[in-house]
Amino acid sequence: MTKTNKTKICITTIEYPPDVGGVGESVHRIAKMLDNSGYEVHIAVFRSSHRSVADEIYRRVGYETSLQDNILVHRIQSSIRSEITELSGYLSDIYFQLKLLYQKYKFDLFHAFFLIETGYVTTMIAKENDIPVINSVRGADLHKHIFSPKNHAPMSWVLNNSDWTTFVSRTLQKRASLISPMTRLKSSAFWNSITPINFNKLPKPAKIKELSGLVIGTTGRFRGKKGIEFLLDACSKLSKEIDITLLLIGDFITKEKSYWEQEIKNNNLGSRLQITGMNTREETLAYLPYLDIFTIPSLTDGCPNALLEAMSAGCAIVGSNADAIGEIIEDGVSGLLVNPANAAELAAALRYLADKPELRKRLGTAAKMKVQTELAPAIELDNWLSIYQRVLETSNTVQFTELKVIKQ
Repeated sequence: MTKTNKTKICITTIEYPPDVGGVGESVHRIAKMLDNSGYEVHIAVFRSSHRSVADEIYRRVGYETSLQDNILVHRIQSSIRSEITELSGYLSDIYFQLKLLYQKYKFDLFHAFFLIETGYVTTMIAKENDIPVINSVRGADLHKHIFSPKNHAPMSWVLNNSDWTTFVSRTLQKRASLISPMTRLKSSAFWNSITPINFNKLPKPAKIKELSGLVIGTTGRFRGKKGIEFLLDACSKLSKEIDITLLLIGDFITKEKSYWEQEIKNNNLGSRLQITGMNTREETLAYLPYLDIFTIPSLTDGCPNALLEAMSAGCAIVGSNADAIGEIIEDGVSGLLVNPANAAELAAALRYLADKPELRKRLGTAAKMKVQTELAPAIELDNWLSIYQRVLETSNTVQFTELKVIKQ
């Protein structure tokens, strides 16, 4: 089942398709790039929701291996021996299974996505076995989890001990350098990419007949950091002036649903608000060409796939000046930027575009051109190959030097 004479990469992640999530999508895209470039790619999934036995009361620790698109995917499951699972026990289980995988496959390089749990365990295994390790920061690890005091020390340790760290925005890179100043010397920031999408081959969306007026939309699994309450406020204000539909393509995360039900009730949008519920990626993409304006009002968001998908569809975009959103969108050229958490600015930007279809078309065309040129997969692949080559060559040089010292 394994391949030979190839550099072996083990990517660790909290999710991987068919798990739903932006991190999983990014890891899958990068894994395919590396596989096509001649690497032997392994994926170790720490928290997959797709396991062979569901609804288990108790279970043994272990992992299951499958071949997905020529990539070996190892889905690790921690043990369940009591009603309460401690984090230390969970991480200990994951560590041991990752160690077994290393002993079996002898990876040449580890690459972790997400600093907490994934990066910590992966970096420990790598350092114990003198294997180079790359850590990739995606957003929430430095925007949310850093505010937990218990996470600060392990995050700092991971950043200090990573051979290279990547970031999807310069904002994240700057924050990491405050925690670990040496990160400035061994890191890089570059955006995600997106493969071309043929929107003409997608099915007609279910709710199209329920949309009227100016259609304003956004996509995702909606939660606090997405800034949806400010979009609700802006559209509530705008609906008193013009005919609009606010289309939320996705749904609110379960643990926050009661809060969002209250927010929706308070804004009194009624039938002007349409929520599709969670869809497949294809169903979500199918809605984008029907939007007059795509909004992404996030408070923090790394480099969201949702933005790149909307740009690919040629949508006129109004986004918050946060993380990679503010880096990618050039205000007035490929979209409009507003300050995060500012419903008044958001409403003003939407109102400004409402009666300007030619401007919306021009902004959408520029966004589509930018995503096809500056966020093409070939550019992201060049970045990854450069980093992998650098880290592997540096590691080999260090090991050779140590051997010479021993011989002397």
